[in-house]
Amino acid sequence: MFESLSSRFTDVFDRLRRRGALTEADVDAAMREIRVALLEADVALPVVKSFVDGVRAKAVGQEVLRSVSPAQMVVKIVHDRLVATLGSDAAGTINLNAVPPVVVMLVGLQGSGKTTTAAKIARLLKERERRKVLLVSLDVNRPAAQDQLAILAKQVEVASLPVVALERPVAIARRGLDVGRREAYDVLILDTAGRLHIDEPLMQEVAAVRDATQPTETLLVADALTGQDAVNLAKSFAERIGITGIVLTRTDGDARGGAALSMRAVTGQPIKFVGTGEKLDALEAFHAERVASRILGMGDVLGLVEKAAETVDREEAEKLAKKLQKGGFDLDDLAAQLRQLRKMGGMGGIMGMLPGINKVKKQLEDARIDETLLKRQEAIIGSMTKAERRTPKLLDASRRRRIAAGSGTTVPEINRLLKQYQDMADMMKRMNKLGKKGLQRHGVQALLPGAPRR
Repeated sequence: MFESLSSRFTDVFDRLRRRGALTEADVDAAMREIRVALLEADVALPVVKSFVDGVRAKAVGQEVLRSVSPAQMVVKIVHDRLVATLGSDAAGTINLNAVPPVVVMLVGLQGSGKTTTAAKIARLLKERERRKVLLVSLDVNRPAAQDQLAILAKQVEVASLPVVALERPVAIARRGLDVGRREAYDVLILDTAGRLHIDEPLMQEVAAVRDATQPTETLLVADALTGQDAVNLAKSFAERIGITGIVLTRTDGDARGGAALSMRAVTGQPIKFVGTGEKLDALEAFHAERVASRILGMGDVLGLVEKAAETVDREEAEKLAKKLQKGGFDLDDLAAQLRQLRKMGGMGGIMGMLPGINKVKKQLEDARIDETLLKRQEAIIGSMTKAERRTPKLLDASRRRRIAAGSGTTVPEINRLLKQYQDMADMMKRMNKLGKKGLQRHGVQALLPGAPRR
């Protein structure tokens, strides 16, 4: 998300930096380009106008035009304005300060991803907050919608309310509330029905459920690809139902991000989560400051560290560390590292969080980094026998041909993987020989190929 906006902003600021001292005309030209960039990103016109006016008011001040680094000051002003437009301290939080069961109601149009989002939030509350969650489907219109939620509930290992035939949404919600109280559930997540468009019956049904359950949180689930329609959607639900937050889905398929900027500005309510894929763990907290930094090419190192902490298997990491201390590193260990990299979103997911990545984006595109490479390398290792993975020296020409046929790859790909493994194994050996004190004394240079042995 925000890729196109980030690219345009990077170009604007690079031109400003080359100017050195800025005139008011330079700032006006930059504001025009920022305005066009926001409009192309599908940000609503009133939001664009407010954003550009707010930035211009500060950017043409004397403290900017006469500062030591005026371009950098403009970047800071744009950053602060982005945070203000996107911002809130409620990122990734569900208000649980109420008498249990705390009711969380999800609203939105049909096809926006409410049912999958309900399961994702349930998983998050169960694993991070250690809460007992009950999922309740109120969608009696869409075929098999209630069965779908029950299946997802099993996948994330939480309970779902049993289905009773011909029961209406308000009655289901009341029964869910009763079960939640009697069986001591901490959180009740209501997955309401949607329509293909906003209509009166939809609003009346959601309002009736709201009045019957008095939810602590009412989250609007919206598809990031809705663009300009997101504004009307957000306005309607905010005015008629009253929402406490927004969850944007399918952000992995949206390079513009206009819906995020528009909806937050129009409703005044925070974007709490973003869905980054179909998998049930693909739900991320929306941190306005980090997102603003990524848009402006400053990266999100903190987000990268958090992602690593969430995906790393600590036990497996400790085993590998002990193994490395003894000088051991085989192809099973390499496969574990490849899996770890894929869990973190592959090369694309990691690079998007690195500072200054926009400046080398063209080179990276020219390099044509193949995101399927990690899967193919795992397939190669998976086609080997246990003995071959533990002792790669066994891999002669005939074995390599067999592995290529079994993994659907080629012998040159296997050769490249083995070269990569050998380079890593050599580096591990050098680390082990140097020890902690040796590394402190000689630094990283000692790990490079061709470094003198001591």
